[in-house]
Amino acid sequence: MTLEIDHDDATAFAVRDGDVELLRYTYVPDSPQLESPKPYLHPLRTRSGHVVSLYRPHDHVWHKGIAWSLPVVGEENFWGGPTYVHGQFYVQLPNDGAQAHRAIEASGVDDDGVAAFAHDLEWITEAGIRLFTERRTITARILDDDAWALTFQTTMTNVSDADIAIGSPTTKGRDNAGYGGLFWRGPRSFTGGTLVTSDGTGSGSDVRGQRHEWMGFAGRHDEVDAASLIVMVDATDNPHHPPQWFARSEEFACLNPAPFFSEELVVGAGETVTFRYGVGIGDGDADRAAALAAAVRDLLGAGS
Repeated sequence: MTLEIDHDDATAFAVRDGDVELLRYTYVPDSPQLESPKPYLHPLRTRSGHVVSLYRPHDHVWHKGIAWSLPVVGEENFWGGPTYVHGQFYVQLPNDGAQAHRAIEASGVDDDGVAAFAHDLEWITEAGIRLFTERRTITARILDDDAWALTFQTTMTNVSDADIAIGSPTTKGRDNAGYGGLFWRGPRSFTGGTLVTSDGTGSGSDVRGQRHEWMGFAGRHDEVDAASLIVMVDATDNPHHPPQWFARSEEFACLNPAPFFSEELVVGAGETVTFRYGVGIGDGDADRAAALAAAVRDLLGAGS
């Protein structure tokens, strides 16, 4: 099956697998400033059409499918909502920045059936100061009859005149709250689902903060008798690899390879940092996780 890209407006595109829309990437969102406007991937579907993402849940309206979200960028918040302040917990500050789309670099499907989209962005604080420029590349391809893979690459250049430390609420003093990076929020029905690592299965409280090259989440859908699986893989050349993971299954379903979980990454003025991730999305349960992770890891090893 050859993938197709539908790109008929100036805000979003979709990748289709026959009659199924596998992903929609909104690169010019209409989010309010409080939610730190940023591009996002939603909905995400399996090849059979089951939705495996959640958009703007009432408990955290800044969660949007899969998004590159950073809560601690110096003193700025590119996650959305309140900022963790040690000793005060979360405080709403005038620091919710935006990731602003500037130009499309590439869009199309190649001869191997790989759909790709690349664009340039700027990271602008709520006060209007430009901190980073970014080149972001997203690809999608079919893996087998029941699974497909997404890759996400971001290259960020510090265009300010000062070093910028990227961290998390944990680096600011909140224990075991090291979220930040490529963050997935799963459907409501996935709550109570199963987290999978190379060491076995568990809950969010079991695995949160652990270091792994990959982690998966298996959940079940309402209305249909079906299970789906999402696996996220960290490229071996990413800073702080293998990352600690921020994951939940009890309160809600989320998965996040968090390179800044307990250690800041300082990007010097004029310096560039790159992160690459692979995401496998399949029909099936936790038993498929290791094989799906291996297939996605092979893609990252090839630099895709």
